[in-house]
Amino acid sequence: MRRYRGFLVPRLFNEASAHSDEAAERFYQGAVSAIRRILGLMRIEVTVVGADNIPATGGALLAGNHTGYMDFALMGTGPHVRGNRLVRFMAKKSVFEVPLLGRILRKMHHVPVDRAKGAASISSAVENLRNGNLVGIFPEATISRSFELAHFKTGAVRIAREADVPLIPTVIWGSQRIWTKDLPKQLRGVPVIIRYGEPVPLTGDAEADTAELKRRMQQLLDLSQAEYSERYGPFGAEPWLPKSMGGTAPTIEEAEELYRAEKERRQK
Repeated sequence: MRRYRGFLVPRLFNEASAHSDEAAERFYQGAVSAIRRILGLMRIEVTVVGADNIPATGGALLAGNHTGYMDFALMGTGPHVRGNRLVRFMAKKSVFEVPLLGRILRKMHHVPVDRAKGAASISSAVENLRNGNLVGIFPEATISRSFELAHFKTGAVRIAREADVPLIPTVIWGSQRIWTKDLPKQLRGVPVIIRYGEPVPLTGDAEADTAELKRRMQQLLDLSQAEYSERYGPFGAEPWLPKSMGGTAPTIEEAEELYRAEKERRQK
């Protein structure tokens, strides 16, 4: 490994020239620089693997797992080392309605998602992709309390196919230790590994393509978990580890029940 732009990357990482248009977005690039400084101050060591799979130009959809609140910032590290590229994330419309935050998100050209109007959300994402942007999506739609890959919605494969852009499977491991649901924050000294895989071939069968996306993301997750344990372990019965790895996190079924109860409380 070697250090590049503040992150650890493979020694043979293929550097790319800065994306001229995106590198010129001063506000968003300034936010990225601030995030890099914050991660440095927090001593969050981020390893980025497979960023070469992200196109240096043109649109692509990054589909990532979701285990913590830092995932939005962390998913953007690969595009950053791949020529100062930026990611337009799909996020709940309600977040855009928060006065100051909404203005910031719109200035960065993120994509509001109205779950009651799914088609319109897909249309906005497709337009961004066809305009040559990178768009980020979390197919699980919410944080997985089990820290396993939960149920995937089919939106990612449908958006990528309609826009005719590469669908890049992305896996973040370690983010749940920093800040996630139901667990204490650990804001210093946590390592994170991020992997970007080769594009997923799309057949037009949304269910089958989604299953293939999940299968490839599971492969990437297995690699990252093994590497994480080898480099930073061994670990015991940690609350941020899945039960399948000897941890005490909820099972997928238990996590789904917690999500259902949380959703019911919000609707009251």
